[in-house]
Amino acid sequence: MRVAVIGGGRNDEHVVSLASAAGVSYAVQLLGWESVALTIDDAGAWRDRHGATLSAARAIALMSECDVAYPALHGVHGEDGAVAGLLDLCSIPYVGSPVRAGAIGMDKWLTKLVAAALGIRTAAGVLLTPDAPAAVAMPLPVVVKPASGGSSNGVSVVTDSAQLPDAIAHARQSGETVLVEEYVRGREVDIAVFRDATGRLRLGSTLEIGVEDGGVFGRDAKYDGTARFTLPAEISSAEDAAIRAVASSLYEAMGCSGVARFDFFVTDTGPVLNEVNTSPGMTEQSQVPRMFAAVGVEYPQLIAELVAAAHVTEPIGIPA
Repeated sequence: MRVAVIGGGRNDEHVVSLASAAGVSYAVQLLGWESVALTIDDAGAWRDRHGATLSAARAIALMSECDVAYPALHGVHGEDGAVAGLLDLCSIPYVGSPVRAGAIGMDKWLTKLVAAALGIRTAAGVLLTPDAPAAVAMPLPVVVKPASGGSSNGVSVVTDSAQLPDAIAHARQSGETVLVEEYVRGREVDIAVFRDATGRLRLGSTLEIGVEDGGVFGRDAKYDGTARFTLPAEISSAEDAAIRAVASSLYEAMGCSGVARFDFFVTDTGPVLNEVNTSPGMTEQSQVPRMFAAVGVEYPQLIAELVAAAHVTEPIGIPA
């Protein structure tokens, strides 16, 4: 088995993606397979395992020579369906969600609209387009964040209206369209879902993130090793069942493939969906591998399951 593992990307999650790709490559090698490492550098150029620049045509040729591609890409120009579209057009089997699911998951406002159509609760919010004034009429505190993006880049909690313009400007550094949401008081609980090669949905353990009251799970805590995780989350059986049902229904409705992570706030009145991540962090110590390890699916096995269930697009026939 030859697996093309794609890391990096032209966005502010480049370094995080490199870490995920390194983890996936390590797991592939533990399985006794060959890892063909490809990187998209921060300028958008393709590079091989030695750092040599590749033409797009050569990169596609290398991926076509593999059995499957594993895009370990986070953020725009990757997680948003861009690379899935490329692989679809080239009829290269790949791990992860297709274009539609990636695009919906990357757009937090669109995710909220899909969730609302399914009757899933989300925080009340206002979308600020690039030319909108830096003002909203919402009770404080609010959370300000880019409408597209991840790794908590550009996220702020605003408790004073005087802070709002700076918070919006900060969010726009990571994406011109900004989402302002009510601050939901609740425990942060996540769960991950994937569909295996038999078509069955597989769910990991719930995972609770230790966050101080009034704070957010920020980028530093995500990656500096200080995050406090509890597996399984210390929630009631009813709350656990509700989270599992919502995550499963949203996975299906969005048309996800591969593994997706669903982030919730567990409140006194039930779970509130925060975000959906169709390309979550995939180092061995990332949340998703921890969730599945807690239910007996160790990291290499998880990668093997995802590869076995790779998304396959039939070649496009050209009429004679």
